[in-house]
Amino acid sequence: MPILRIPNVISYYTDRQSQFEVSGSTALEAVQSAVEKFPALRFHVFDGEGNLRRHIYLFVNDVNVKELNGNETVVGEKDVVRILAAAAGG
Repeated sequence: MPILRIPNVISYYTDRQSQFEVSGSTALEAVQSAVEKFPALRFHVFDGEGNLRRHIYLFVNDVNVKELNGNETVVGEKDVVRILAAAAGG
């Protein structure tokens, strides 16, 4: 099963776990699996229409999925999917 890593700031919604195993064969399915396991995470990752929020970026093995096959990037048993939130400010 792939491993999902999330920022510590939202680990409050995953019982303080910043990484855990998830099911899924794509990066997006891995995130959806995490939301099924920890429903409170949904609001912070997905918008009201079920799409990833604009400031959420997915990485597979430290490579932005935009450089791979997008959210449909295939993930395997040993892969790490990371959720990163864009930060702005000064």
